[in-house]
Amino acid sequence: MIAVGLPELAAVTGGRLAGGAGDLPEGAVVTGPVVVDSRQVTPGALFVALEGTRADGHHHAAEAVAAGAVAVLAGREVDAPCVVVPDQLEALAALARHVVDALPGLRVVGVTGSSGKTSTKDLLAVLLGAVGPTVAPVGSLNNEIGLPLTALRCDEATRWLVAEMGARRPGNIAYLTRITPPDVAVVLNVGAAHAGVFGSREATAATKGELPAAVAEDGVAVLNADDPLVAAMAARTRGRVVLTGRAPHAHVRADDVSLDAWSRPSFTLRTPAGDAPVTLGLYGEHHVANALAAAAVGLEAGLSPARIAELLSGARPASRWRMEVTTRADDVTVVNDAYNANPDSVRAALKALAGMGRPWSAPPRRTWAVLGEMLELGADALDEHDRIGRLAVRLDISRLVAVGAGARPIHTGASQEGSWGEESAWVPDAAAALALLRAELAPGDVVLVKASRSVGLDVVAAALLEDVPAARAAEEGPA
Repeated sequence: MIAVGLPELAAVTGGRLAGGAGDLPEGAVVTGPVVVDSRQVTPGALFVALEGTRADGHHHAAEAVAAGAVAVLAGREVDAPCVVVPDQLEALAALARHVVDALPGLRVVGVTGSSGKTSTKDLLAVLLGAVGPTVAPVGSLNNEIGLPLTALRCDEATRWLVAEMGARRPGNIAYLTRITPPDVAVVLNVGAAHAGVFGSREATAATKGELPAAVAEDGVAVLNADDPLVAAMAARTRGRVVLTGRAPHAHVRADDVSLDAWSRPSFTLRTPAGDAPVTLGLYGEHHVANALAAAAVGLEAGLSPARIAELLSGARPASRWRMEVTTRADDVTVVNDAYNANPDSVRAALKALAGMGRPWSAPPRRTWAVLGEMLELGADALDEHDRIGRLAVRLDISRLVAVGAGARPIHTGASQEGSWGEESAWVPDAAAALALLRAELAPGDVVLVKASRSVGLDVVAAALLEDVPAARAAEEGPA
């Protein structure tokens, strides 16, 4: 972060100095990081005291300063140097915007979509990092807390900021764009995620479209030509439009897509500047669309198609629990995709799993889909879960395990789709799922674990990997 003195911090955030902050020497300057967890404090930090349902950051103010924080950004006076503000989140947003405005050489790439945001921002970090110093979110920091925290990592050397933007209600993305105004806006897709919040895909699209709408005339909107709702956002932006996808009219497109025995895609990258072959180290054909979006931004940053292809081909999964593939010493492969789930991402994961079960140069592998509830689907929840179960049958997944009450319709759909008997099972919780797997897994099996984050199925994947040590590291992937 750029250096900010406490009087400047108070002026930027509309706060007042308290707790002895006004008596600190002029050398009391925040240099970062800005954190909301007192355990992450290092010398020079600013600790933002947020009040949550489980903890109140104000209670940790003194220990944060003792650990090296210069001051606390607080909603009330604490027993430590602090800047007291009316609203900590608004103050955090104002500070982030102040830092972004103070860096004229910084370019902001905003990324949104119903699925694929995190994987795409990881690819963008690889490409843009080859052009100049780049800041991108760690994990999936894409809300009103995570986005400003990411932006506040920028300093005078930073040339690119990748800003992942999520939304839970209309206006969320417009709010985030006011914190980090995008020079480049990337919209990946509009799916059924959060249908229970937005009501329809069209309403979701209206919110996702707030990102390209925020681009200035000299900016760029990178839009998915294969998604009609995304392509239509061209009418909402003042910037230049770059279309990506497999459609013939896409400016940056993929031809000759193929998958290897582990569902890792290869394709020919076609661009106005030339073509190049790409072989991704990511699992699932859905990553082709993510790679095309990243490639379009790479072209805008001045990279050649050949260099983009080289960088994309060298990229590996960078965020945890997103198609994280690990093979145990007993030749059972665990695909941990349990960070989150919606109908589109589950379909993509199932298709990747199906591909892993039919390798070209080995006997077919038995595939397991261990699926939990997809949350926030509203009135569509029953039908969407039912469709997932039926898709598992059509893809010829060997075994389906639906976990928890909310996932029971997955089992019902599978049972009604085909003549499945023991191939599909419903279990009440993660412990029961783990017991079933431990009893029946055999060498060569591939197990996908996926559910919405709060369902907590990541414990199943973690336990399976603790049972038998990994033969090959997750980042290396199967041979």
